[in-house]
Amino acid sequence: MDPTALIVLAVIILLVVVLVAKTVLLVPQATASVIERLGRYRTVAQPGLNLLVPFFDRVRARVDLREQVVSFPPQPVITQDNLTVSIDTVVYFQVTDARSAVYEISNYITGVEQLTTTTLRNVVGGMSLEETLTSRDAINTQLRGVLDKETGRWGIRVARVELKAIDPPPSIQDSMEKQMRADREKRAMILNAEGTRESAIKTAEGQKQAAILGAEGQKQAAILTAEAARQSSILRAQGDRASQYLKSQGQAKAIEKVFAAVKRAKPTPELLAYQYLQTLPKMAEGDANKVWVVPSEFTKSLEGFARSLGKADEEGVFRYEPPEQTEDAPPAEAVEDAVQDWFDTSTNPEVAEAVRAAEAVARKEVPAPGEFGTQVPAPRPGIAQQPTSTAETTGPDQT
Repeated sequence: MDPTALIVLAVIILLVVVLVAKTVLLVPQATASVIERLGRYRTVAQPGLNLLVPFFDRVRARVDLREQVVSFPPQPVITQDNLTVSIDTVVYFQVTDARSAVYEISNYITGVEQLTTTTLRNVVGGMSLEETLTSRDAINTQLRGVLDKETGRWGIRVARVELKAIDPPPSIQDSMEKQMRADREKRAMILNAEGTRESAIKTAEGQKQAAILGAEGQKQAAILTAEAARQSSILRAQGDRASQYLKSQGQAKAIEKVFAAVKRAKPTPELLAYQYLQTLPKMAEGDANKVWVVPSEFTKSLEGFARSLGKADEEGVFRYEPPEQTEDAPPAEAVEDAVQDWFDTSTNPEVAEAVRAAEAVARKEVPAPGEFGTQVPAPRPGIAQQPTSTAETTGPDQT
């Protein structure tokens, strides 16, 4: 084949390729292309396959339709109290109209940055430093409202505006740290004082409860001690009475036996004198008896006593004649019915019931501190019902 023909064929193929390249436009998803014809806006190519007029249509700009995040460098902002703070901002925006983003502003990212800076200075300039540090949400809302309104004509929608950092001057940071430290120390001191106060209150409450319980215990102990002393005195008196009665009975029985033996022996005046002489040493015993005088007429007195009470026997000796026995006198060992209960050793039921009630109160469980009221407890029912007099407890026969 002729070389010239080959060159012509190659040129034709090249022209066809260039023509196809100029005619076919492939636009990716989430991307828009602004098409101009002879330097004038024609249309916006949507994602997919688009056909252009070769050498007449051209792509002016490709615009990303996804939401974009732009972080702007720190900007110095003066607050209302004349303090300079450095604020970093982050803007989330999305291009909604590719034509406006291309033709309404030369660089919409720079426009958003400058608009954010000026709006931030206007908003923060009307706040103090403390309000700026504590009003991030309010600042973000105001910035988003202003930016969304102003960038609407650029075909841009501002989704969110965030303050990434607010850095006050170093001197202010030191002052804030000192203030925070002082505030924390103040809260710590308040908490310590409150804890000490609560501890003192609890301690006083515990001492109060302990004093009340101690007084209650002493009261119960005093009642039981008094009751025990009363019962002991009553029982001791009863025992002494019964003992004296038994001693009296024993003495009466002894005298009766001696007197009966004397009557059976029929003593003579000589025997009485002999017994008297034997008794004299015993009568003279003792440290206080220094001198003992024996009456000289004592034998005559015994002889007159024997003559008045006795009769002369066959030998002419006067002997004592006992009187005839009478059956009216009761024996000495007989116990009267009126004093029969003196020797009863059983426990009085009323006394036993009172002791049991007092022991039940003493063994009763002490209530918890939280359940104990501030008033003094009322008297125990078991103690209030105890007898208060000897007559009520022991009966009429034991008084």
